[in-house]
Amino acid sequence: MAMHRSTSSSSLGPSGLDLTQAFLKPIFNAAPPSSIKRHTKISVVGVGNVGMAIAQTILTQDLADELALIDTKPEKLRGEMLDLQHAAAFLPRTKIQASLENIVPPLAKYSPDCIILVVSNPVDVLTYVEWKLSGFPVNRVIGSGTNLDTSRFRFLIANHLDVNAQDVQAFIVGEHGDSSVALWSSVSIGGVPVLSFLKRQKIAYEVETLENIHKEVVQSAYEVISLKAHTSWAIGYSVASLDRAILRDQRRVHPVLVLAKGFHGIEDGEVFLSLPAQLGRNGVLGVTNMHLTNKEAGRLRESANTILEVQGQLKI
Repeated sequence: MAMHRSTSSSSLGPSGLDLTQAFLKPIFNAAPPSSIKRHTKISVVGVGNVGMAIAQTILTQDLADELALIDTKPEKLRGEMLDLQHAAAFLPRTKIQASLENIVPPLAKYSPDCIILVVSNPVDVLTYVEWKLSGFPVNRVIGSGTNLDTSRFRFLIANHLDVNAQDVQAFIVGEHGDSSVALWSSVSIGGVPVLSFLKRQKIAYEVETLENIHKEVVQSAYEVISLKAHTSWAIGYSVASLDRAILRDQRRVHPVLVLAKGFHGIEDGEVFLSLPAQLGRNGVLGVTNMHLTNKEAGRLRESANTILEVQGQLKI
């Protein structure tokens, strides 16, 4: 995706301090905003169930001027392209094309100003690999990470408390997997911090109940796969939400994979972890200075070590 970051005025505090710097911390060694302006193009690499769900969601939500499908299987690729093109009369006007390519190096060569959004699993490690292979600055290589896990988390909390999921503010961070971390300390509903509210009202709750909700988040994908053999629609909507935030410079905060160096005591090694990050035309604009309890920060560092162990087996 080729894009630029629009300019905007900063909000200054009484002392002249740019307040955006207080809420958001820039990621290590990020590139400056791009000045290039052109039509928007999204390339979906891989036309399996997940790739096509992402492509279909992108089309129906009118997120790009051009959609490119990339795969190494020519017949499958052409079939999926034609199937989408035949629906042109029912969709927003988007140019749809397909091509056979090797993936990361040519993408970096022919689209040097694009933003790479990694979705395939193991997404934490693959985001690191694609960052290394592309040579891109860290703010322009993003992994979908725990964006979908967080959506599942919000749904389960809302279901448990009988409220609307859109009123639930909650994050899953760390690895997209078994070592993910549920940030219970910052969960709020309609602006009301849940745990501190329960303590003030002297309402008892069981830690086991919270842990079971997190376990259900982790098991959700496995359950869907056991029932229908794959996941597709939820990840399609999840990725489309990230595309929209980037292409339309919405500056929304999503839990996505970013280089975690310098955050929450993670100083050693190059590891990508999901953290609440602000997304816009320049990719990752910053990571929120969210407070974590000592226990949560410790679990996040454990999650980092889990990924680093896997990366240590790679020769990149």
